[in-house]
Amino acid sequence: MQVRTDPCGSRADGRPVSRTQLLAPDGSGVALLDLGATVTEVRAPDARGVLANLVLAHRDLAGYLANAPYFGAIVGRCANRIGGAAITIDGRRYALAANEGRNQLHGGPGGFHARMWTLDEGATIADDERASVTLRLVSEDGDQGYPGRLEAAVAIAWTARHELDVTFEARTDAPTPVNLAHHGYWNLAGEGSGTVDDHRLTVQAEAYLPVDHEHLPTGELRPVAGTPFDLRGATRLGDVLRADDPQVDGAKGIDHCFALARGNAAHAALVEAAVVHDPGSGRTLRVRTTEPGLQVYAGGYLDGSLVGASGRRYRQGDGLALEPQRFPDALRHPHFPSVVLRPGEVYRQRSVFALSVEPRP
Repeated sequence: MQVRTDPCGSRADGRPVSRTQLLAPDGSGVALLDLGATVTEVRAPDARGVLANLVLAHRDLAGYLANAPYFGAIVGRCANRIGGAAITIDGRRYALAANEGRNQLHGGPGGFHARMWTLDEGATIADDERASVTLRLVSEDGDQGYPGRLEAAVAIAWTARHELDVTFEARTDAPTPVNLAHHGYWNLAGEGSGTVDDHRLTVQAEAYLPVDHEHLPTGELRPVAGTPFDLRGATRLGDVLRADDPQVDGAKGIDHCFALARGNAAHAALVEAAVVHDPGSGRTLRVRTTEPGLQVYAGGYLDGSLVGASGRRYRQGDGLALEPQRFPDALRHPHFPSVVLRPGEVYRQRSVFALSVEPRP
């Protein structure tokens, strides 16, 4: 396995941006930017051994400097939506930077997706089994309105078994919400190949979080049984995205958090959250995570205005985001798992996206 880092341009302020590749001998691998700790490529073979990039990607650095869809970025300090762009911790209210109407989405306009992370050269690993890099970011007290100075790190690895391994750690000097997530959009047929309608999706969840007209969770944990969100068995995505259901209509498909069935597994244990299979290519993606929730977003708001790395326009349903995380807007719903990190504690999260193939008949 190899790690290679090269310059790939600069920001408007002249600050350079670097691209790092994690490469396996079979040609598979991952590419990522220090801008947003953003994964721009995940290359893996299909059932015939043909390699392709399996994540949606901008065609140039300018796209990532804007990156409105958050393609492949690390989002935080708090992933997902926060109602009213305000939080209350220990009786004190904090106004946050709003960037989706009156609400905050994915940490605000200057969230972690828009920040320059620092590559920790001393933490680089390249051996026979994996290539890994660690990137670090300091978010100062008051950043996007959040209290406390947060020191965050993400280790991103590619293994010889075709696994993308994303591991987070964070520490704070004051109580603050932390909910980090990798925001990749998958298309197992290959980037730019069209919709994911024919992908088969399984989500290991007995309940999901319904949302209101602002896409904020209502606080209900609704059983999936009897709804289009019952994905406990492999289900064709196109059938779900066109189901006659108010929650599907309001989200232009799926843009919901699922409460994962973790059984008796400890918080730090990896459990299987989801499986995606593309019959055409034979590729299968298995997602394992330590987190209680999985945000599933089927690209309902991709409208053809963005041209991807393939030169093709991205339209509704051209990618599937699977984002392990804690529940969104958790501070407004005390029965949700806590997202507050306190001094002396360490935030840890790990998610593994494992690719494999099934022989074609």
